[in-house]
Amino acid sequence: MDYRNRRLPVSRRVEDLLKRMTVEEKIGQLVQLDTYKDATSQIARHHAGSFANIIDPEAGRRMQEYAVKRTRLGIPLIFEFDAIHGHAFWPGATVFPTPLAMSSSWDRRLLKDVAAVTAKEVALTGGHQVFSPVLCLPRDMRWGRVDETFGEDPYLIGELGAAMVDGYQGKSIGGRYSVASTLKHFAGYGETIGGRDGADADHGKRKMLALFLPPFKRAASRGPYSVMIAYHNIDGVPCVTNRWLLTHVLKEAWGFRGYTRTDWNNADMLVYLRHNAANLEEAYTKALRAGTDVMSCSPEFLEVAPRLVRGGRVPESLIDAAVRRVLRLKFDLGLMDGGPKVFADKRGMKRFLNCRAHRRLALRAACESIVLLKNANATLPLDLRKIRKIAVVGGNADDHVVTLGDWAWLKNGEWTNWEAEHRRSDVVTLLDGIKAVCGRRAAVKYAFGCDAMPDRHYALQHAYNQPTPKYALLKKQSDIPGAVAAARDADVIVAGVGDCIAIMGEGRDRADLGLTGDQMTLLREMKALGKPLVVVLLNSKPLTIPWVVENADAIVEAWNPGCEGGRAVAEVLFGRVNPLGKLTVSWPVHVGQQPVFYNSTPGWHGQQTYVDMPAEPLFRFGFGLSYTAYEYSNLRVKKRTLRADETLRIAVDVKNTGERAGVEIVQVYVNDMVSSVSAPVKELKAFARVRLMPGQKKTVRFRIPCTELALVNEELEVAVEAGEFRIFAGGSSRDSDLLSTVVKVTDSKVIMRY
Repeated sequence: MDYRNRRLPVSRRVEDLLKRMTVEEKIGQLVQLDTYKDATSQIARHHAGSFANIIDPEAGRRMQEYAVKRTRLGIPLIFEFDAIHGHAFWPGATVFPTPLAMSSSWDRRLLKDVAAVTAKEVALTGGHQVFSPVLCLPRDMRWGRVDETFGEDPYLIGELGAAMVDGYQGKSIGGRYSVASTLKHFAGYGETIGGRDGADADHGKRKMLALFLPPFKRAASRGPYSVMIAYHNIDGVPCVTNRWLLTHVLKEAWGFRGYTRTDWNNADMLVYLRHNAANLEEAYTKALRAGTDVMSCSPEFLEVAPRLVRGGRVPESLIDAAVRRVLRLKFDLGLMDGGPKVFADKRGMKRFLNCRAHRRLALRAACESIVLLKNANATLPLDLRKIRKIAVVGGNADDHVVTLGDWAWLKNGEWTNWEAEHRRSDVVTLLDGIKAVCGRRAAVKYAFGCDAMPDRHYALQHAYNQPTPKYALLKKQSDIPGAVAAARDADVIVAGVGDCIAIMGEGRDRADLGLTGDQMTLLREMKALGKPLVVVLLNSKPLTIPWVVENADAIVEAWNPGCEGGRAVAEVLFGRVNPLGKLTVSWPVHVGQQPVFYNSTPGWHGQQTYVDMPAEPLFRFGFGLSYTAYEYSNLRVKKRTLRADETLRIAVDVKNTGERAGVEIVQVYVNDMVSSVSAPVKELKAFARVRLMPGQKKTVRFRIPCTELALVNEELEVAVEAGEFRIFAGGSSRDSDLLSTVVKVTDSKVIMRY
């Protein structure tokens, strides 16, 4: 049997196996299930080919042994995990900061290293594929899934996403500690009507090609093995049945060789939720013909699809094309040859899961993710030579659940026993970190004050009318008088506030972006004490906090910083670490001020504002303070006139004018000054992290191909248009932080036609 001969090319082995398979065996490879229940029967009767989030290694071993040893062709299973910031669904694994947090580092190498460690922990537990990276571009902060993204800029998302693909898959996908990567959610998922998860999106094809698809194209160039299709409709067409998106763009124009997969039960929702199909037969037919390959969590497909093939509604050749893509992964992983990744490695799990080296990386990731938003009168860093009493207040300051954030709690629909998933002792909270740094040099007094639970909460009703999560177990709690008493004689107050697991994540969109519950009352009471007030935000996304910005002495954005997050924040607060993070998403002053993303197009009668709201957002994309200061000068280009096939060469001088070493994130933006279609006022085209000692000046150089100045025109061509381009360089997207110059491109060039 050629498919068993490891000396033969994978393509030949795939074809040999494919011709031996029955229709039912082929269909089985195109379904991913998500339950232990009756798993052996699903493998035996329906030839199921993959399972998601199997966190019991013994169950996984039994399932895999059955597939390999007791089925006719011995095709192994693929085990897949939602692992977007570490192997976080696995109890006791390393949990990194959330993607939005890590994007604040602007560090490609960091994201690659995090992905590599995640891959190692996944592989050791018997996993083969991860549903990551998330390449969605959030344009409405009400959306619950902002924390899963890398922010609002397509270029930055693509760069960090590509780095994660490289980290997951390693030099060879067949390596012991590599896993397959999945890009999600394809595409345009981050700007739906009202910021509601999975609602319709009013995107035209030009906008899709110009804004939402470039990050996927960049990451797809790194060879991921699958793409997860988004839930929503685009201009009325569900992504899962969008042939233009799945076949024309992804498979034909980009030449993507992996397979497409629905999100959870997404094909079935064509019937039960979206009413785009009268029955499952019609739904699956539409999805398959559009270019969907694998149905995730749609067990009915195993029964229905063979009838569609035998009845002629779906050509078997279409099924074969999809199965080839899936089988290629199984061969490339080495599963078909009984490689070391077939089963979980108990010894390796004990040695490496949450090991010291992995936690060091988690600490580094958390340190680089922190953004200093305000530091009036050099309140920070705190000086332990002068401080004797520190009051730490706020429920989030000692909440290990919010410290880890979303997608770290597989069973959080119940929320009954957090310890069963991640032990409190494995997580360093803000309070833990402050106590560890202070030691005996300062007394640390903690008062709960209040939690972040909102006054009112309307739980999401599932499309199938299943029970809602038991939010009653997370009742609002408050003891502000206790916090006032604890803080009255303190030298400084550190308040840990933000949001909570009940109001972050998938299906948990928010109409109000302010601090919830009694947190504003807590902060006002702390301010009234007349002590220096340091606010540490532990939250999943931008918040509308103008009072805090006006009244706090210092604000530290920690996001959901992961298992070592509290230690990282403490090291920033006390000056052991100089913060370097910069925002990758703009913050509105008020929820109604949206949109405030930096890469808007000019218009609105010449002003980008409401009559009752300032034009400037609370914080701009690219903004972040440091304990030192940087000065930009001498922006220049090598040539001011270029052809479309040349490379733009830019240089700018950056000097550390402060007294501490630091890392500055230098950003380069471009504006097409006159264009055939409306172009953004500026777009990020390059960035670099530069380490500078006190007083040191460096010249930072960038090379940007002129093809990167392209736009998508009215004919859906990616083209560079002749004309002038303004080049910006500086420390954030804010005009006052940027130097600028102008270059001219003398000719036009079409790069790609859709």
